[in-house]
Amino acid sequence: MKRAIGYVAALLAAAIVISIAYVSVRIERQSTRDEAQPADIILVLGAAEYRGRPSPVLRARLDHALELYQRRLAPRILTTGGAGGDRIFTEGGVGRDYLMSHGVPPESIVVESEAESTVESTAMAGEIMRRMGLHSVIVVSDGYHIYRVKKMLQFRGLDVYGSPRKEHLPEEPFHERWNYVKQAIGYLLWRAGVAV
Repeated sequence: MKRAIGYVAALLAAAIVISIAYVSVRIERQSTRDEAQPADIILVLGAAEYRGRPSPVLRARLDHALELYQRRLAPRILTTGGAGGDRIFTEGGVGRDYLMSHGVPPESIVVESEAESTVESTAMAGEIMRRMGLHSVIVVSDGYHIYRVKKMLQFRGLDVYGSPRKEHLPEEPFHERWNYVKQAIGYLLWRAGVAV
């Protein structure tokens, strides 16, 4: 009996490792693919802000969304992200302010400022888009993040196109691979009903 349980546990562990590896490869392929095309809205996933100013990662995402907006690929931009411990500013609000300071009219910006995770951001963004009658979205984030966000929004019935932000400095290969693995685990947990 113990041998059978050990065999089943080994098979289960192997299946988990194979699933993570498979999804990691799909994430890596998606991470460099720019699918930007005309859509109803551009979604910018939040990242850290520092006392009302976007972090370098958030600024790079916002700059990329601004470029897509200026190319007239969508008439609106949706910024996301809650306070993350800041008592005054939110990632979504900082994103809005940054875009406005770069010439985007306030009526073209939609803000989601309560989410504290990718799962919450996609759920709230999906609900906002549903209420606005929007059906297609260009997702702007870091390359390793796009696959998981796309799947979550597609689950909500949206047409989703990934457009990773421009990388300013190449990441170390190990760090980059680890990001793919973390996102694969996050995606598989989400598929299993665990919000991370």
